Amino acid sequence: MGIRRISRHLLHYHWQLKRIFTADVLARIEQAIKHGERSHAGQLRFVVEGALDGRPLWRNQPPRERALDLFSHLRIWDTAHNNGVLIYLLLADRDVEIIADRGIHAKVGAAQWETICRAMEADFRAGRFEQGVIQGVAAVSRELARHYPPHAGGTNELPDAPVVL
Repeated sequence: MGIRRISRHLLHYHWQLKRIFTADVLARIEQAIKHGERSHAGQLRFVVEGALDGRPLWRNQPPRERALDLFSHLRIWDTAHNNGVLIYLLLADRDVEIIADRGIHAKVGAAQWETICRAMEADFRAGRFEQGVIQGVAAVSRELARHYPPHAGGTNELPDAPVVL
């Protein structure tokens, strides 16, 4: 674990989270998720974490492992058709991870999820956080729509509101 990562997580990004992801921005992200879910029968969650602290930081937990923990904790895996998807942003590392349940992951594959993550990260490097998230939500929604078209009587199994940690 490097001192640069520790200082980045402890000193810089907790306060920047609220500046970047204001209530208005979070509301627009929620609307993008709601809009996307009208085009498919999948379930999508967005989680943004300013920085790691406590045990995850001292364990030097990688963003992918943290995303897997949150995927489980938020029960995104617990959907009727195994089509839940988590978009996770660890702001301090400017890292995006997409964790997809086995049903949708088998149809889309790791390479496509990685392409969406890298596109989002490019927007974040340019300071376009809202745009990056909304375009990422749209890209994931397109993949879900290809494999899980909407159906009559479909239910929204997971909340659409972004989670801010």
